[in-house]
Amino acid sequence: MHIRRQIAALMLAFVATANAGQRPYDVLIKNGHVIDGSGSPWYAADVGILDGHIVAIGKLEEKNAAQVIDAHDQIVAPGFVDMLGQSEFSILVDPRLPSKIYQGITTEITGEGGSAAPATGTAATDLRVDLSHYGLDLNWTDFASYFARLEQQGIGINLGSYVGATTLRKAVIGNDNRTATADELLRMRSLVRTAMQQGARGVSTSLEYAPAPYASTEELIALAQEASIAGGIYATHMRSEGDGIDTALDETFRIAREAKIPVEIWHLKTGGKSNWGHMSTVVGKINAARSEGLDIAADTYAYTAWFNDMSAFVPPWAHDGGKEKLLDRLRDPVARARIKADMLRSSAEWDNEWQEVAGPEGILVGVVHNPALKPLQGRTIKEIADERRADPMDVLLDILADDQASSECAVFGMNEADVSLALIQPWTSVNNDSSGASIEGILGSFHPHPRAFGTFPRILRKYVRDEHKLSLEDAIRKFTSLPASRMRLADRGMLKIGLWADVVIFDPETISDHATFAEPNQLSTGMDWVLVNGQPVIAHGQMTGARPGHVLRGPGYLAPSTNLKNKQKKDLS
Repeated sequence: MHIRRQIAALMLAFVATANAGQRPYDVLIKNGHVIDGSGSPWYAADVGILDGHIVAIGKLEEKNAAQVIDAHDQIVAPGFVDMLGQSEFSILVDPRLPSKIYQGITTEITGEGGSAAPATGTAATDLRVDLSHYGLDLNWTDFASYFARLEQQGIGINLGSYVGATTLRKAVIGNDNRTATADELLRMRSLVRTAMQQGARGVSTSLEYAPAPYASTEELIALAQEASIAGGIYATHMRSEGDGIDTALDETFRIAREAKIPVEIWHLKTGGKSNWGHMSTVVGKINAARSEGLDIAADTYAYTAWFNDMSAFVPPWAHDGGKEKLLDRLRDPVARARIKADMLRSSAEWDNEWQEVAGPEGILVGVVHNPALKPLQGRTIKEIADERRADPMDVLLDILADDQASSECAVFGMNEADVSLALIQPWTSVNNDSSGASIEGILGSFHPHPRAFGTFPRILRKYVRDEHKLSLEDAIRKFTSLPASRMRLADRGMLKIGLWADVVIFDPETISDHATFAEPNQLSTGMDWVLVNGQPVIAHGQMTGARPGHVLRGPGYLAPSTNLKNKQKKDLS
């Protein structure tokens, strides 16, 4: 049914094209240098848009348009696709998502291990805590009701989501460190099946953060198989991105092979000073897997610092039972001593981030939720430790304890040569790996990684304009057609007649990021126009406030009427 709807949309666009001579375009973009997303060089053309679709490309008559946009020889390109956006909650706070659209992002895929649904059991309990940080209530239980909420309020960009294996585990097992029983695995598979039918685009894992590490490879294969049946993809923050990355890659390849599913490796990196220079080996392993026939690709945000939960510094065993148990252990002298001892030892069993940085100066406090800790945002653990005359490790653990284990931080643990090598691979696309943010309101009170505001313009500035490591055409391919094809978005990702009109217009010589680690809440500049489904969300460089985004349901989606028919057939059989 989902494929039929796509075909119907394309037929509608074709009819609109045939009638374009009789009916004015809604929008006509004139005098642009079109980079269509395929990787081909730019060409001069006008673009006609009608009913949200691209209906004409070429030399078009200006008189036949309701709105004319003069691109002034700027680049006209498809809207950018954020392969890991994290906006499932912040989009409920500010649906316009300023930090995204000012980068040119028109589509986001979200759900990194944890997802907005299913919201039952321990998953619902933990979701309520996460939502409270945004001043939100949980009023959905599944993807059907979550997506309905998005559509009811309207959203500024298109959004699709994975169902997260962490959320599935919490819904069925909770936060305990144990193997799933056969019955529990069947229940998790059933939840994947339901999620796919309600529009999830695949299943995802974030295997660094408890309780995700407690899952066996066999459990992950079973969940991925269920997504594969529905035409989905498996996306992963692998079990290790540091000392254990080779083993983590082997596990990822095994899941792809045995589940017969395409795999997206999120934010590809070789973390930790002991692994600097190892990216060439990682690239070689991925290329070998692709040569074997495995459908493996990756994405990156192209900064040398990552950003994650500060609790990731704590070994997995200390998370057993959830946040309350973790807090108890942080406050217990004996358990804390064991935690510190583990942090002082290198390990291939878990990503020991304490060992992956040069020192506490490489850890910058980002988002905190305890108001008393707000002055620490934007400061390094070393600075705070020096001021308190305290052990840096204890400072980090104290912040965690005082912030209910909810703090986030930037970790400077990567090498620029590895970052750029990952970026230039032909199978690497781009992710923001940050929720949509704003410079005002509750979202403006957080201190995120600068990638939240700057990833895509930074790549255009740094790697295209300044360092010439990517051509403009290839960078745009990585932003558009490559991720769209990975996500099976057949009707987006290129400027082509019949496709949805997600379009950006910008000057490649002036587009720039401004967000820094010290002052991250700064919007990128240079996007003159950004259109989502044919409607401007940025016009003349200013946000319009429009909410024309669509929920992008996956290939396994069954409309409610289809679900009802299937149930009736089952009842009759």
